[in-house]
Amino acid sequence: MQLFHAFWVGGLICTIGQILLQRTKLTPARIVVIFVVAGAILGGLGWYQQLIDFAGAGATVPLTGFGYSLSHGVMQEIETAGAIGILTGGLKATAGGIAAAVLFGFIGAVLFQPKLK
Repeated sequence: MQLFHAFWVGGLICTIGQILLQRTKLTPARIVVIFVVAGAILGGLGWYQQLIDFAGAGATVPLTGFGYSLSHGVMQEIETAGAIGILTGGLKATAGGIAAAVLFGFIGAVLFQPKLK
């Protein structure tokens, strides 16, 4: 049943993004920022963890999950390292995702010839 919940929750998050793209004048970059900030706020309030418990990867894979990971990492690091955790916690929690994005972005730039529109 969790697979079903992951599918529809992840699909709902992506549908909201598609609606924002088609019905508003927001740029894709602004929508990305909205999703990451929303995930961070919901994570900071403790509400996003309930969604993760319910939907699993359907809640952690979209961009809102990245925002949650940032806020969750900061909160954990503050508990262990104190105030310095505000600066280090988010990066420690999301280092793998950031490194993968940089690596695959580099590989894509090397393999393909990007063209301006």
